[in-house]
Order: sequence, then structure tokens, then C-alpha cells
Amino acid sequence: MQGALDAWIAARGTRLSSRRDDAGNLLIRRATGAAPRLLITAHLDHPAFVVRRVLPKRGIELEFRGGVHDPYFRGAAIEVFDGRGTPHRARIASLDAEAKPFKIVRAVLRGDAPAIPLGAIGRWALPEAEIRAGMLHTHACDDLAAVAAALIAYERLLERGAADGVGLLFTVAEEVGFLGAIRAASSGLIPRGAALLCLENSRSFPHDSPIGAGAILRVGDRLSVFSPGLTNALTQLYQRHAAAAPAFRWQRKLMAGGACEATAFAALGHESTCLCLPLGNYHNMVDIDGVLAGRRRARIGREFISIDDFEGLVSMLVLAADAFGAPSVRKGARGAARQASARAPLGDFAPLMRTLWRERSAKVLGRRGRAG
Repeated sequence: MQGALDAWIAARGTRLSSRRDDAGNLLIRRATGAAPRLLITAHLDHPAFVVRRVLPKRGIELEFRGGVHDPYFRGAAIEVFDGRGTPHRARIASLDAEAKPFKIVRAVLRGDAPAIPLGAIGRWALPEAEIRAGMLHTHACDDLAAVAAALIAYERLLERGAADGVGLLFTVAEEVGFLGAIRAASSGLIPRGAALLCLENSRSFPHDSPIGAGAILRVGDRLSVFSPGLTNALTQLYQRHAAAAPAFRWQRKLMAGGACEATAFAALGHESTCLCLPLGNYHNMVDIDGVLAGRRRARIGREFISIDDFEGLVSMLVLAADAFGAPSVRKGARGAARQASARAPLGDFAPLMRTLWRERSAKVLGRRGRAG
């Protein structure tokens, strides 16, 4: 993914500048003009396996970095990539669900697989991506669909000369405890005073946040409510747009399943909220509730989103960029949003972010010490 982003930047020549911090987070902005006042943010990782040991008889031991319930690992097929990027099939033989900080699986490679290097990446073995009946089914929508939406929205802003004041921030290691966001919050990568519009793919609940009913302004997660001033200002923006454009579909929901980088950024002093795509087969888990209740056998499947929801998310990003990224927007809704967020008691989660960084950053990012 980092290589694809580098190619995207290079294709736009001198119009863009980019910078990475020491964790690998990437900031993209216009090469000239004011510092971004609004950052559209998405994370680059998806739950996956990392090879930690090669065992006899084609065995391999892997860490699983991300959140998937234990039953889904039993006997599951995976594919592990060798040093040339070629996938090789394997099947999980055992799971150590109590290992810390990440679950450990042992798998057996199929056939005459070549030597698999330590640190190689593995993923669930799934069919190729396809669009069917208006739905995109693929290995990983979370959070790559959001990355794609951010790039498309920014391209539209560039085409009409409206990207000044808006930037893109792509973070690493979200699935293992917001490590990229934690570092970005203190590394100096985020321009001072910039608000963050974090993008997610969040588990859909059919009777509350249905797929196909529009992208979602996510007001909070299972940990916190996001910066209220910015969230409320976006609510008003999308309500006005919906009144003028009846075909525009959107939702406003408290998405209580999972946690989001918006909580991490807000806890560490940055104004932030979230837009998300309602997601099917969250983290590749089919029928989570049925499996946890013992009614269904655990089965891995492709994640899926609605193409209409995706296009709606792009429109919501462009609307937000026009409203809050423009140089003339310094008071009014933007100022009110910042004042309301400053009053919000969001610092309670800062100790959690410091703990996650201390326990996991050296293992995942190869660095030690404090995030600040």
C-alpha cells in the first residue's frame, strides 16, 4: 500500500508534497499554500498474520495482529506471501488465544512451498474481489475502501483548485492499538490546529446502520463520543445538503462496535470525528452474532460494502473539505466546533493510549520509548 501511495503522489508531480514520520505515517498536502486546516485520515492496515517462526514439516508460526474471535481460526485456510510476493496456501492447525500481545497460530503449508521469510505477511484465503448487485466483495474493505475514497475526493478537489487547506493523513498499525495515530498526534506531522476527519469501515447492524442507506457520520464508538463541535457542524452541513439534494443519502449513528482513531486523536488533544462505510462481514467474520451465540459455525468471508455508500462517502468528504478547509473559514462553524471540542472531557483516554504505545510500539514498529 505504501508503494501504491508513493506512485499516486508521483503521478501528480509538483502539485503535492508528502512527508512520513518515524512510525511510517504519511501526510500528503498541496506543495504550495497554507497548512491544512482539515485532514482526511484513514489507516492502511487490516487484520493479518505475521510469520514469527519456521517449523519442521512445512510448519509456520504466526502472530495474528487484529481483532477476530477465536472460533474463526479453527482449521481456516490462509495464504502466506513469500519474499517475491507470491501467495502459498496453508491451513491453521492450532491457536494460542492467550498469547500476548497477539494471538499465535500454527499452520501447515500445502505442497512444496519455498522458504517463507520471518516477518512475511499472511491473510485469509478468499476468492478474488468482485462487484455483484451493487456490492463490492473483497479481502479487505477496512480500511482500504476509505483510503480509496480519500484519494478520489482529494483528486476532485485538486481538479477544481479547491485542495488548499485540506490534506490527507494515512496512518499505520491502527488494528493493534492506534499506534500510528498515537505517534502522529505527537510527532509534529499534524499541522497545528488542524481538525481530523477519520474514515472507517464499521460493522453494519441491519436494523440500525444498514448497508445501502448511505455513508455514516459516526458520532462515537464503544470508548467515547467524538469531538462534539466538529460532529455537530458536519451534521448541520449534511442536513442542509440533503434538503437541497433529495438524492443525497447519509446516516448519523453512534457506532458502538469497535473503536476508532477519532477517539485516539481526541484523547491526545486533536479535534476529530469520523465518517464510515457500513460494513458486512466485519474483519472477515461471517454472522458474528450467530457464531457467538452458538447457532452458526464460524466461517471466514470477504468483507463487503455498497458502491452507492462509497460514492456517498466521497461526496461527504468533498462537502466537508469545502466547508472547513477553505482559507476563509476561520470563525463561525469552524471556530464554534473548536471551542466546543476544547470543553469536552476527552483526556480520560490518554493513559490508555500511552499504555498501548508502551506495550506494543517496539514489537510492531521497531521503536521504543514514549510517543511524545
